[in-house]
Amino acid sequence: MESESESFPEALSDALAGLQRLIRRRLRGGTDGPRLRGAEVDLLRLVAERPGLGVSEAAKELYLAGNSVSTLVNRLVRDGYLIRATDPADRRAARLLTTPAADTRLRDWRQRRAVLVRRQVDRLDPAERAALEAALPALHKLAANLHEEAEKS
Repeated sequence: MESESESFPEALSDALAGLQRLIRRRLRGGTDGPRLRGAEVDLLRLVAERPGLGVSEAAKELYLAGNSVSTLVNRLVRDGYLIRATDPADRRAARLLTTPAADTRLRDWRQRRAVLVRRQVDRLDPAERAALEAALPALHKLAANLHEEAEKS
């Protein structure tokens, strides 16, 4: 029989993945425009944070294959959410920029996500809210460790 400490990593991973999946599912409804997949939203968020990012840099940051990111870029350009601009320093390279439509959609998504999560956190009792808040530094450290390890591989 597995001890609690041995099952904790799997339970944590399942809880985080399930939470993310449920948040995305709840936010899908009520948006204008084409439905965006999780990877498309991740790419838009990344480009909004780092305008001018290249496709290969985005692939590395998102831990996706370059051709997968190229496919996402093509779809987002077609749908009017990304601009693929020629890099003036290297005419062969493309730089990615979000469009005003993408910026509006991301802003709406962030606001709706904040309302959704705030509403659910408010349903928790004070001890549960405090436990989640106390766990944030450890979760950030866990993410940083995963990122650092991925960079090495």
